[in-house]
Amino acid sequence: MQLALWTYEGPPHIGAMRIATAMQGVHYVLHAPQGDTYADLLFTMIERRDRRPPVTYTTFQARDLGGDTAGLFRDAVLEAHERFRPQAMLVGSSCTAELIQDDPGGLAKTLGLPIPVVPLELPAYQRKENWGAAETFYQLVRACAGPHVPKPGTGRAPRAEGRAPSCNILGATALGFRHRDDLLEVRKLLLALGVEIRVVAPWGATPADLAQLGEADFNVVLYPEIAGQAAAWLRRSFGQPATTVVPIGTGATRDFVQEVARLAGLPATLAEEALRAPWYARSVDSTYLTGKRVFIFGDATHAIAAARVAAEEMGFEVVGLGSYSREFGREMRAAAALHGVEALITDDYLEVEARIAALQPELVLGTQMERHVAKRLGIPCAVISAPVHVQDFPARHSPQMGIEGANVLFDSWVHPLMMGLEEHLLGMFREDFEFNDAAQPSHLGAPSQSGREAAPAAQPMPVPAAETPHSAAGAPLLAWVPDAEKELRKIPFFVRGKARRNTEKFAQERGIGTITVETLYDAKAHFSR
Repeated sequence: MQLALWTYEGPPHIGAMRIATAMQGVHYVLHAPQGDTYADLLFTMIERRDRRPPVTYTTFQARDLGGDTAGLFRDAVLEAHERFRPQAMLVGSSCTAELIQDDPGGLAKTLGLPIPVVPLELPAYQRKENWGAAETFYQLVRACAGPHVPKPGTGRAPRAEGRAPSCNILGATALGFRHRDDLLEVRKLLLALGVEIRVVAPWGATPADLAQLGEADFNVVLYPEIAGQAAAWLRRSFGQPATTVVPIGTGATRDFVQEVARLAGLPATLAEEALRAPWYARSVDSTYLTGKRVFIFGDATHAIAAARVAAEEMGFEVVGLGSYSREFGREMRAAAALHGVEALITDDYLEVEARIAALQPELVLGTQMERHVAKRLGIPCAVISAPVHVQDFPARHSPQMGIEGANVLFDSWVHPLMMGLEEHLLGMFREDFEFNDAAQPSHLGAPSQSGREAAPAAQPMPVPAAETPHSAAGAPLLAWVPDAEKELRKIPFFVRGKARRNTEKFAQERGIGTITVETLYDAKAHFSR
């Protein structure tokens, strides 16, 4: 294991909690020590749910380890069943309780409860949150829909004459990045095509709903990290095909509609009246953003989709693409190859930070962690993927998918660049007597001459000499003196990265180890020829 300050994914039992919390009629009994109830805060504080997750913790303490912890678990299961009366129950261990090997599944089986009890084997020291969510959903689907699998050789019954084609929507969970809003947009797309929606799961579904999954004609998989495994089992068991296109961005939404229409046997229609992003991207106000260098990192679904949108719809240049979803490494490498870059597959945020610093992009599209990294490096950033903070669970409708999702993407990606320009202009004038922090606001009237003279000029923040990423790559050590860093910050942010790269290249070719203001201007003169 690696000790880390931040982590992209929690342990797999957090993924199981996301499934249980998204569903109705399901209760999760978690064998866990006192203190593991911190997970409740993820849903009540970060996601801002109005009720706590349907989870019962055994909360054993250190003194219990010398006694019968298995008895504590059995009592917790019986009490949870008596109190909540769920339709199905999940049982498992947290990462800490896994070490005492009490076998929650076997213990629960001996109780003879009159409901399905699904044991979860979630190896916390080999797997992580998204895998835990996928495994939990898969096990629930098998337990509930398994008894209804057709006998071998019988095949699927043909759709009744005159009945509309139907589908299930799979993958949306609690604590998911914009899952609630994505569902609304995808529903609109499917209903506009004339497709009947039978079951949405796990979001809002009951175990009884899962038992009916096999009745639909096909499945819509919104997030392969969560629903891919269950959809593959439904294909093998019920012969249900599944969608492969995730409708994030204008082009992907059109492709998604075409794919659904093919599976449903219906004409493809898409109402694009509310689609504004393509026109905005071609407008005069956006043309100066063309060619901006962007680094993308997140879960596989959102990172791959963001790279396509950035390159094809925004006119950005993708200079870096990566994911912490190791299970989707093959898909990530294939997507990176399309953009001519090498995929970064890692769950070490320090490695991601080093890649961003080396590439010096003009925009970062990432997670909550990349938001912090970009802020330290002075680079505009937009969040496109979990892990996220409370501000990424807005009260307003803010999807990533469908027509409205494409509009949201344009706003959330372009605005950081435009606000960065505004901040640059403010920085240019920060020493002006009218704009320093002590100046009286202009709407309150003109300040007196004496007040103007008394207002001290705001001093720029001191910037220490910085070692550049070249040293990490084995190149000669380069350092910027504070005056040179200060002068560099006067250059507009959208060309500052290029100016830094050119200056470092100029210095490296001439064996200059310390970059001064003179070096900066010598490099500018050299590359201006």
